[in-house]
Amino acid sequence: MRLTHSVTHIHLCDANHAKIAALDALAAEYRRVCQSYTALFCTDAQPNPYAAPCVDSTLSQRWQRVAIQQAAGIARSWRTNYAAAYQDHVDRLAEYQERLADAEKAGEEAADAPPVWREWQTPVLRETVIQANANVALLQPAMDSTFDYWLRLSTLEQRQPILLPVRLANYHRQALAGQTLNASTTLTRKPDGWWLTLSYDEEVPVTTPTNPEAPVVGVDVGIVHFLTASDGTQYGTFHGKLAARHQRDRQKRQRKAKLRACLKQKGMEKDKLPSTRNHKLARTVRQEINRAVNQFYADHPEVPVAYEHLHVAGMRFKARRMNAYLYASNLAHLPKQLAWGAAKRGVRAQRVKSAYSSQECHRCHHVARTNRPTQQTFCCGVCGHAAHADVNAAQNLARRLGDREVAACANRPAIKALLERRHQQWQQEQQNRPQPQQVRLL
Repeated sequence: MRLTHSVTHIHLCDANHAKIAALDALAAEYRRVCQSYTALFCTDAQPNPYAAPCVDSTLSQRWQRVAIQQAAGIARSWRTNYAAAYQDHVDRLAEYQERLADAEKAGEEAADAPPVWREWQTPVLRETVIQANANVALLQPAMDSTFDYWLRLSTLEQRQPILLPVRLANYHRQALAGQTLNASTTLTRKPDGWWLTLSYDEEVPVTTPTNPEAPVVGVDVGIVHFLTASDGTQYGTFHGKLAARHQRDRQKRQRKAKLRACLKQKGMEKDKLPSTRNHKLARTVRQEINRAVNQFYADHPEVPVAYEHLHVAGMRFKARRMNAYLYASNLAHLPKQLAWGAAKRGVRAQRVKSAYSSQECHRCHHVARTNRPTQQTFCCGVCGHAAHADVNAAQNLARRLGDREVAACANRPAIKALLERRHQQWQQEQQNRPQPQQVRLL
């Protein structure tokens, strides 16, 4: 498989002010055009990187093509996430209706409110990011200079390109040693200047067996434990130090929010108001997740991995504190890091449908909400199978890798109907199984 590595944080600090001014003027127009095409592809037209230009701009045709391609990529991701979120909402609504029907049978009232769908807004480009190709940005080695490369960049003025000097650090040279850089580059405008991102591809051989009967490791993700493998091993947790740090950070952000509201009421400018964001905790959580994923792959080398199709955007709790807790745990980073870790090691990792994986009995396929009397306990009401709830879910996920019947199910009710049929087959097998004869002692 082909794996793309990115070398980031190359600061373009050696360019003079005239070149930076020309780049800023280009970036402002590029961002406007890219935003226009992004809104178009998300609402009225299908994302098409080869669409004909329809936005008036001072950009050249090459730059407009680059903006269209970037906008098409953004809109394609937005549409995919939108469809996944809406399907997740439909599944949650079906689950709520099931709970409501169970409550009506028991003569009780529903404990929670039905899920509400909130329409998405079209994406807004808050940062200036230019994903350029070789037609408008060409990276050339600097042979007779103290710099490593020259980035030849087209501007708004025709036939007036600029040459931006690129100086690599020692760790950049070590990472790029012996590698062939891709023709595409990424320019990002940050408060401290422009930053360049270079990338290169690496062929990673697949080491996992393709035999469908080979052992598979299922992975269940969560907050109590970031990863729970089907063999019972658990990796990482948001509880403990991270939870305490999140609580302190939340109290601090609440105090800053009150101060920000007071200063805003007094007429202070928006750009001078104190920020309530704290990226340190998010980086720490991602580091803990990365450690958990690395340890998981170290304990399970060259084994196919099945992990759940998790969509965190649709998860909601009643209490604001629980929603803040869910947001801080950064569960959406777990599937991405699992996929990246697998690609880096040549391991076959695949997302599987996770509907009813936490309610299905691994032994008899019985599905019921009562199978989980507590958050961490699973006890089947039919066969009596008892296990840790996350371990049982991970075992179900491992079994669904390569399960064509589950993959063919279009929605949540179809998966439940399939599991019920399998449970009935298990019951028939148990009835047809010969019973051991009892020996009568005289």
